[in-house]
Amino acid sequence: MKKWLKQFATEDWIIVFAGAVVLLLAALFPENIPSLPKKLATASDWINAGLMFVFVYILTVVTSLFMGKKPKDLIWVLPSLLVIFVLTIAAQLTANIPVVKEYGFEAVFFSVIYGLIISNCFRVPQWLKAAVQSEFYIKIGIICLGATIYFPKLMGDGAFGLIQALVVVFTVWYFAFWIGKKMKVDPEMGTMLASAVSICGVSAAIATCGVIKGDNKKLSYVVSLVLIVAVPMMYLLPWLAGLLGLTPDVAGAWIGGTIDTTGAVGAAGELVGDGAEDIAVVVKSAQNVLLGVAAFFISLMWAYQGTHKDERPTAGVIWERFPKFVLGMVIASLVFSFCFEPATASLLGKTAKSLQGSFFSIAFVCIGLETRFKDIFGKENRVPLKVFLTAQTFNIFVTLLVAYLVFGLLKPWILGM
Repeated sequence: MKKWLKQFATEDWIIVFAGAVVLLLAALFPENIPSLPKKLATASDWINAGLMFVFVYILTVVTSLFMGKKPKDLIWVLPSLLVIFVLTIAAQLTANIPVVKEYGFEAVFFSVIYGLIISNCFRVPQWLKAAVQSEFYIKIGIICLGATIYFPKLMGDGAFGLIQALVVVFTVWYFAFWIGKKMKVDPEMGTMLASAVSICGVSAAIATCGVIKGDNKKLSYVVSLVLIVAVPMMYLLPWLAGLLGLTPDVAGAWIGGTIDTTGAVGAAGELVGDGAEDIAVVVKSAQNVLLGVAAFFISLMWAYQGTHKDERPTAGVIWERFPKFVLGMVIASLVFSFCFEPATASLLGKTAKSLQGSFFSIAFVCIGLETRFKDIFGKENRVPLKVFLTAQTFNIFVTLLVAYLVFGLLKPWILGM
């Protein structure tokens, strides 16, 4: 019994409990939870920014203490987090400049850029690294993401999105992993690249890294690739959709199944117009739903790889590898989908979405601070870059074909019956 209870004191479970507290507060005080302001024009905006900083600081410190860190080790968290928070606010303000907003650039994109500028133009001092905890903030953000996945809403177009997602995720993941092996990319990097390309970008890469207990430097590289490649695709796919004469449904499904960040998916869908944005976001949500399923199978695969060929991995080994924050995401989705009235769930989903965006923005500043351009484009990473671009190109063509079959042929046929 003690051994069973002891597992809940691990870092993975502590993060799940922290995410649960965040969502509980969001459910109890949906209109009073602070968020990152998009402007600093009024006293209310400044107060909101201050409250959000205090909220994140307390969450970081309390969670760190539960993870076993000593108070003296957390002295530099306050100034470090303050710098990270200022960069995050700067990214929010930049993304909401009218000209920038018109082109659809996300705040998380500028979060990474500002972090990269600091890490590549200056030497990141040791004290600034105290609050650079990209995985922690992203895992909390992924748990919040669960509250935005509303299952009843997925029953309409989401059902077709799930069909598309199942085919695309399996096909693209296998191809990306296979091409990685052919190009002699190490299994850790190959698995993270395959998940990022095929499932849902950054969230999938983080979940996979947790499953395989991967190298954080490799994870930072994969996340940076996802965000950098998403920007040109955000404009390329709507242009190609118009060139090919795709219907809004097919174009939206193609965009939602191919672009790896939710914000870029919405912006690209909006560029197509005529309802394509709604379909794109629904399809993206369907792929997010598969994150838990994918994490289970990757846990199974790595559990087998970690044992002798003549031995079968136990359920305990598989459970140990399964990322608990993904379980937190799934539970959050189920609770917010079936324990609240639709109107209440919609309101709470917006609050959770705001929190998710805030934690992701903070995390991406941390990722930028941990990443150097020479690492991304260095000689040792040229092969993984080729694997990623090859897999993404394959993804574009396969998803276009599946989107046309599901949303261009199957959906009209079923609705016309």
